[in-house]
Amino acid sequence: MMQCHGHVQDSATVASVSACPCSAETTRGTHAWRLAQIRVVKHATQHPLPKRAEHVLRALAGHEAFQDPTDELRGLRARRYVDGEPAEGLWRITLLGRRYLAALYEPRYTSAVHVNSVDQETRTAKVVVLGWHMEREVTVLADQLAQAAELKLDELPGRYLEAKVNLRATDPDDLVLTRTQVPAPITEQYVAAVRPLWVAKGGAR
Repeated sequence: MMQCHGHVQDSATVASVSACPCSAETTRGTHAWRLAQIRVVKHATQHPLPKRAEHVLRALAGHEAFQDPTDELRGLRARRYVDGEPAEGLWRITLLGRRYLAALYEPRYTSAVHVNSVDQETRTAKVVVLGWHMEREVTVLADQLAQAAELKLDELPGRYLEAKVNLRATDPDDLVLTRTQVPAPITEQYVAAVRPLWVAKGGAR
């Protein structure tokens, strides 16, 4: 999660590994990437940008001209939603910026989540998101689950949790769990109730 530059001491080394892709939040599947997805989705769904900042981000996404009298680009750049050359006025939206825009309106449902296993060395967990697929495993950050449920890592396997999830994602890596918590006792009726109607009608993948 700290990425490569978070594990070195001197400034010269930090500079040389700052763009290392093996642990970057821009590299799909890394811990830093998974953490960034959670951060961006939480931002969009719980504390969204002001409309003027969203306007700038949407304009960049659509390659449209825009005005930025309140300097929203500065904040968007700090969040790594945009990058570019400020001196030349050249800006582009990043993958995180596009993920933010997608998260604003993608449907999110409450789903039961079963923790199959935890790898304490990699600090990842294999879970089944019941509303998405009844058997296919999804890799998530184990610490995210443990902190939300107030459990130790070795207490997670076999547990049912509850989370808000973008169940219409097609790739398991694109599932982002937020508002994770320990639910009331799980029953068959509970599992049926939290599965969206579109899944029950054949939308499961």
